[in-house]
Amino acid sequence: MSSEPMISLEGVGKCYPVYARPADRLRQYLMPRLSRAIGRESKRYYDEYWALRDVSFEVRPGEQVGIVGRNGAGKSTLLQVICGTLQPTTGNVEVRGRIAALLELGAGFNPELTGSENIFLNGSVLGLSNEQVQARYDDIVAFADIPGFIGQPVKQYSSGMYMRLAFSVAVHVEPDLLVVDEALSVGDEAYQRKCHARIRRLRDAGTTILFVSHSAGHVTEVCDRAVLLDRGELLSVGAAKDVVSRYQKLLYAASGKQEAIRNALRDERGGEIRDGSPSTAAGYDVAAKPAHRAPGPAYWDPGLVPQSVVEYAGRGCRIADARILTPTGERVNVLRPGDEYIYAFRVSFTEAAAGVRFGMMVKSLTGIELAGAVTHAEDDPLSFVTAGSEFEVRVRFRNAFNMGTYFLNAGVVGLDGEQETYLARQLDVAMFRVLRDPGAQATGFMDFGADARVEAIT
Repeated sequence: MSSEPMISLEGVGKCYPVYARPADRLRQYLMPRLSRAIGRESKRYYDEYWALRDVSFEVRPGEQVGIVGRNGAGKSTLLQVICGTLQPTTGNVEVRGRIAALLELGAGFNPELTGSENIFLNGSVLGLSNEQVQARYDDIVAFADIPGFIGQPVKQYSSGMYMRLAFSVAVHVEPDLLVVDEALSVGDEAYQRKCHARIRRLRDAGTTILFVSHSAGHVTEVCDRAVLLDRGELLSVGAAKDVVSRYQKLLYAASGKQEAIRNALRDERGGEIRDGSPSTAAGYDVAAKPAHRAPGPAYWDPGLVPQSVVEYAGRGCRIADARILTPTGERVNVLRPGDEYIYAFRVSFTEAAAGVRFGMMVKSLTGIELAGAVTHAEDDPLSFVTAGSEFEVRVRFRNAFNMGTYFLNAGVVGLDGEQETYLARQLDVAMFRVLRDPGAQATGFMDFGADARVEAIT
């Protein structure tokens, strides 16, 4: 595989003129020409809006990179610049290989043509000959799964049908680079799963994938790396799990504290976060532990300490002393499969709060959410908590996790007006490892109590 980057951006910016009045647009068109004719300096009749500013990063062949950020962060603009549908105002963009892009529904389609005709049109736009499209035609139609409509003009299609056909063409051209901008949010759950399965096949085949998603779990599950944009500025780039944690910290911060978090993220950008290897994630060498140890009693390993803790700015609330205990109160972080344990943490309130609930989440090394619990149902929270109150949260659980290393979150939510929001949250605040059970038949992350057996029938 080539060592040259598939995508290279250096100092990329995109600026749009913003006019206060329609007449200013006409003035801006005419006055510079008149001013040049008489040798005078022209006045500017618009304000500048920078959708992107000084964005630089590279994507290597075969990588899967997610772009995360709040609404208006510049994510879609960035994808359009990479795909060449927008020209940057400043900087340089270099892209190698065949690109298949799903930037918006129906992009590259002629609404007057039928679905069948648009398959050939879109295929040619993506660099295929008619013969190559014909060879893939049946597979494209079958994957799109819009029976009875393939011969109809696409202007009669629903948005979901547009997406199905556009996605089907894009993934069947065998692209070197697949770019997706939230197009998979359209369609039913079954079809979304089908699309994600195809993306995984492309990923496994070495296709470079760049996409925007508001699903943090999807980004951490699919992507090697992630890019965090905010107000057009690149704030963080690195291992997907770490970048998503920083994005969530910014997303849920109080408005008065967001600028401080932005400044902290800028300071962290002295070097790219390179924490993508499962064996070294969170600063702990999992591979160095014995691989075939029979399950003994739980114990405390002082070296099993997370290095990727992210704490949200508190809103009158603070979480402390997150830990795992045995039923007898012994502190442990190396657990035996099947035993019961208690995940505990303390919460103190410096301000009164309403509608309070406490919760926790277990995540994999790559950030996939595996299991969680809350102390109160959504319709039955603690109605009011006074300033100065302290609580001990205890979640008793049976260790149904298979051998591996896992991370724990802790959170407190309350009402901000009528909307529930985080009052305090800590990501990766604790971690634990599960011992190997050589007699276990369960696979994957968790043992869900399956009875797996086989019987001879001949």
